[in-house]
Amino acid sequence: MIRELIRLNLELEGFEVFTAVDGQDCLDRVGYIDPHVVTLDVMMPRLDGWTTAERLRADPHAPRRVLILVTARAQEEDHRRGEGIGVDAYLTKPFDPDVLIDTIRELVAADGRTR
Repeated sequence: MIRELIRLNLELEGFEVFTAVDGQDCLDRVGYIDPHVVTLDVMMPRLDGWTTAERLRADPHAPRRVLILVTARAQEEDHRRGEGIGVDAYLTKPFDPDVLIDTIRELVAADGRTR
Protein backbone atom coordinates (compact mmCIF):
# COMPACT_ATOMS: atom_id res chain seq x y z
CA MET A 1 0.00 0.00 0.00
CA ILE A 2 1.36 3.43 -0.94
CA ARG A 3 0.66 4.92 2.51
CA GLU A 4 2.88 2.31 4.17
CA LEU A 5 5.62 2.74 1.57
CA ILE A 6 5.65 6.48 2.19
CA ARG A 7 5.60 6.00 5.97
CA LEU A 8 8.47 3.51 5.92
CA ASN A 9 10.69 5.62 3.66
CA LEU A 10 10.10 8.79 5.65
CA GLU A 11 10.74 7.07 8.98
CA LEU A 12 13.99 5.63 7.62
CA GLU A 13 15.03 9.22 6.86
CA GLY A 14 14.26 10.32 10.42
CA PHE A 15 10.87 11.93 9.92
CA GLU A 16 8.14 11.50 12.52
CA VAL A 17 5.16 10.10 10.62
CA PHE A 18 1.47 9.84 11.46
CA THR A 19 -0.91 8.16 9.04
CA ALA A 20 -4.61 8.52 8.35
CA VAL A 21 -6.83 6.00 6.59
CA ASP A 22 -8.68 8.58 4.49
CA GLY A 23 -9.25 12.29 4.03
CA GLN A 24 -11.74 12.64 6.85
CA ASP A 25 -9.40 10.85 9.25
CA CYS A 26 -6.67 13.29 8.17
CA LEU A 27 -8.87 16.30 8.89
CA ASP A 28 -9.86 14.85 12.25
CA ARG A 29 -6.21 14.35 13.25
CA VAL A 30 -4.38 17.45 11.97
CA GLY A 31 -5.73 19.66 14.75
CA TYR A 32 -4.04 17.75 17.53
CA ILE A 33 -1.04 16.35 15.63
CA ASP A 34 -0.23 19.69 13.91
CA PRO A 35 1.88 18.26 11.08
CA HIS A 36 4.20 20.49 9.11
CA VAL A 37 3.79 18.34 5.97
CA VAL A 38 0.72 16.47 4.76
CA THR A 39 0.90 14.00 1.87
CA LEU A 40 -2.45 13.14 0.33
CA ASP A 41 -3.42 10.52 -2.21
CA VAL A 42 -5.99 12.00 -4.58
CA MET A 43 -7.95 8.74 -4.68
CA MET A 44 -8.75 8.19 -0.99
CA PRO A 45 -11.98 6.66 0.29
CA ARG A 46 -14.65 8.71 2.05
CA LEU A 47 -13.02 12.08 1.35
CA ASP A 48 -10.64 12.42 -1.60
CA GLY A 49 -7.31 14.21 -1.59
CA TRP A 50 -8.63 17.21 -3.55
CA THR A 51 -11.36 17.93 -1.01
CA THR A 52 -9.06 17.27 1.93
CA ALA A 53 -6.47 19.71 0.56
CA GLU A 54 -9.16 22.33 -0.08
CA ARG A 55 -10.41 22.04 3.50
CA LEU A 56 -6.91 22.22 4.94
CA ARG A 57 -6.21 25.39 2.94
CA ALA A 58 -9.62 26.93 3.75
CA ASP A 59 -9.11 27.00 7.54
CA PRO A 60 -7.97 30.57 8.30
CA HIS A 61 -6.91 29.64 11.84
CA ALA A 62 -4.71 26.69 10.90
CA PRO A 63 -0.97 27.11 10.47
CA ARG A 64 0.25 26.85 6.92
CA ARG A 65 1.14 23.27 6.12
CA VAL A 66 3.15 21.91 3.23
CA LEU A 67 0.67 19.91 1.12
CA ILE A 68 1.85 17.25 -1.31
CA LEU A 69 -0.58 15.40 -3.57
CA VAL A 70 0.38 11.89 -4.67
CA THR A 71 -1.66 10.48 -7.53
CA ALA A 72 -1.77 8.31 -10.61
CA ARG A 73 -3.56 11.16 -12.40
CA ALA A 74 -0.97 12.84 -14.60
CA GLN A 75 -3.15 15.06 -16.79
CA GLU A 76 -2.31 18.76 -17.00
CA GLU A 77 -5.80 19.68 -15.74
CA ASP A 78 -5.10 17.68 -12.56
CA HIS A 79 -1.88 19.62 -11.99
CA ARG A 80 -3.75 22.90 -12.51
CA ARG A 81 -6.43 21.83 -10.06
CA GLY A 82 -3.73 21.15 -7.47
CA GLU A 83 -2.18 24.56 -8.10
CA GLY A 84 -5.59 26.18 -7.76
CA ILE A 85 -6.09 24.57 -4.37
CA GLY A 86 -2.65 25.71 -3.28
CA VAL A 87 -0.83 22.41 -2.96
CA ASP A 88 2.93 22.74 -2.80
CA ALA A 89 3.87 19.69 -4.87
CA TYR A 90 2.20 17.14 -7.10
CA LEU A 91 3.88 13.74 -7.47
CA THR A 92 2.66 11.24 -10.05
CA LYS A 93 2.73 7.51 -9.24
CA PRO A 94 4.83 5.58 -9.58
CA PHE A 95 7.51 7.79 -8.07
CA ASP A 96 10.92 7.28 -6.53
CA PRO A 97 10.67 7.63 -2.73
CA ASP A 98 13.87 9.69 -2.83
CA VAL A 99 12.02 12.26 -4.94
CA LEU A 100 9.36 12.56 -2.24
CA ILE A 101 11.99 12.90 0.48
CA ASP A 102 13.91 15.56 -1.48
CA THR A 103 10.67 17.40 -2.24
CA ILE A 104 9.69 17.46 1.42
CA ARG A 105 13.12 18.72 2.49
CA GLU A 106 13.11 21.47 -0.14
CA LEU A 107 9.58 22.62 0.69
CA VAL A 108 10.17 22.59 4.44
CA ALA A 109 13.38 24.60 4.02
CA ALA A 110 11.60 27.12 1.78
CA ASP A 111 8.55 27.32 4.05
CA GLY A 112 10.48 28.58 7.04
CA ARG A 113 8.02 27.25 9.62
CA THR A 114 9.96 25.93 12.58
CA ARG A 115 8.93 22.97 14.70
